[in-house]
Amino acid sequence: MTPPSHRLIVTVTPNPAVDMTYHLDGLHPGRTHRVSPPLERAGGKGLNVARVAHQMGHPVIAVAPVGGAAGAVFRTELEASGIPHRLIPVTADTRRSIAFVDSGHDVTSIFNEHGPALGALGWQALNSAIAETLDGPGRLGTPDCGVLVGSGSLPADAPDDFYSELVRLAHSRGVPAVIDTSGPQMLAAARAGADLLKPNLEELMEATGQTDLCQAARHLMDLGARMVLVSTGADGMSAFTARSPGSVWKARLPRPLAGNPTGAGDAAVAAAAVVMASGRRDPEQILRAATAWSAAAVLMPAAGEISPRHTELAQQLIVTYEENPA
Repeated sequence: MTPPSHRLIVTVTPNPAVDMTYHLDGLHPGRTHRVSPPLERAGGKGLNVARVAHQMGHPVIAVAPVGGAAGAVFRTELEASGIPHRLIPVTADTRRSIAFVDSGHDVTSIFNEHGPALGALGWQALNSAIAETLDGPGRLGTPDCGVLVGSGSLPADAPDDFYSELVRLAHSRGVPAVIDTSGPQMLAAARAGADLLKPNLEELMEATGQTDLCQAARHLMDLGARMVLVSTGADGMSAFTARSPGSVWKARLPRPLAGNPTGAGDAAVAAAAVVMASGRRDPEQILRAATAWSAAAVLMPAAGEISPRHTELAQQLIVTYEENPA
């Protein structure tokens, strides 16, 4: 049996992208800018999760559909990175995500292309690959699967039950499911009993129709989610658990960090996945790791990596616990 600290993290990215990150000293609408060539990486939220967990020394397999010229760039970069992966060939061109990091004004602008339709055969191939990946570990000395992570947006033709079925698939193998998505898919994943949902504050309010953070998180737990981890920007993160639905854990740094926030949420998911893959479910432990890794991601030039300062940042966290907050 695989030791808990070495269990595999399987990430699923149904709508991957080639991430292109430009750095400039000022972004001025309507004007011409001269920039250095972008940093190009295989991306999408699940890929970023796998990249961070891999950087931190944890076994991962990243599953994603790729196709076209951008898909070839995606595959080449991912192979060079050394991150274990299972890429499913599809006819649709992989999309691109372009980030302009304006260091002069400490702001990042992101342009995400819509994901192309995968088609019936593409979805069938992706679903089969996910199931085979979950069933594959444990053989020939490879690690047992410790957690399944589903992250990101969906292409236009995605099944309405994609993420809820991902949760059910994980549970049928005795594996916890961590889901980071938005809108109706988040609600469906909650109804399926997701072990952890990771929205940001805007996504949470939009999906639930609530205006209060605690009430919105409770709504997801009433539907069936077991834990909700919410990014709240400069205010840090909040964690809620169905075992104590009237309480909230909160963590933040003494002061906000300047940098590139595009991969902060994915780093938080990676931290949560690492903790949960080891068999631990303590909300405070998950919150502390997620907040520190999220902050450490802000200090890096591109999504999918965290600063070595994550340990230092973890020691600076201000963590509070509230029962039945108003």
